[in-house]
Amino acid sequence: MMEQNLDTTAQDDGLIAPEVGAWTEDKHRMVTLYSTLFSSGMKRKWPHRSYVELYAGSGLSRIRDTQRFVFGSPLLALKLKDPFTKYIFCEEHAEKLRALRVRAKRVAPDFEVSFIPGDCNRHTAELRAAIPSNSLTLCFADPFDIGLEFETIRALAVNTRIDFLILLALGMDANRNYDNYVKEDADKIDKFLGSNSWRDRWATAQWDAVRFVRFLADEFTNSMAALGYIPPPHYTMKEVRSYEKNSPLYKLALFSRNPLAYKFWEEVIKYSTDQRTLGNW
Repeated sequence: MMEQNLDTTAQDDGLIAPEVGAWTEDKHRMVTLYSTLFSSGMKRKWPHRSYVELYAGSGLSRIRDTQRFVFGSPLLALKLKDPFTKYIFCEEHAEKLRALRVRAKRVAPDFEVSFIPGDCNRHTAELRAAIPSNSLTLCFADPFDIGLEFETIRALAVNTRIDFLILLALGMDANRNYDNYVKEDADKIDKFLGSNSWRDRWATAQWDAVRFVRFLADEFTNSMAALGYIPPPHYTMKEVRSYEKNSPLYKLALFSRNPLAYKFWEEVIKYSTDQRTLGNW
């Protein structure tokens, strides 16, 4: 079932290629496997299939402390055996977006690709407009922290057939910055969850010894459920850890309104775990 070539190795082309941790390849593996199942599995039912990245990056990265270059998720999505019919890439950093344009054209010169410059949270109207109304859509959100605002997800989800693969940076951001984020005048988690009442629930949860990262994962799931998304079992929020310190960085979570999507995701988890032990929280 998993016939997609997952070799992410690339060559330096002289354009911007940010440094990333070696664990980035675990993320790429899971996203590419799910994208494969999504596009190949749905191509007969949905002739129009769109792929959206909200934090697309430059399309190429260098593994930290090495001279090894790897393709980013946008280029891997363009290289699928059964590609999507439309691609939409949003990126705030101008130089990264310029590099992605060049690389995408090189990899898939004839594909329909839209590039949206700027912060995805400020460009939801452009993102919505770029998604064909008759398509089934997969949106991958890969932020560096918990800066993805829930109103962005809400705007994309309303009246749209769209699944979300979302990097929940709960270990690498929310847990590390706990003291700052729980302050009364801090609103980053409010925007992340689409709620300003979470502190009351956290005050209760603390007495139950619920860890902050688990609490936020549950709160985010509840926010998605309010949009009609099936709450995924917590174990399906796949953890990725730092190789250097073996510390938890984030969870990669799927949210869909269709039970079949979770069957696909279970296949991804099983396959990726067979290939490399990623650990569990």
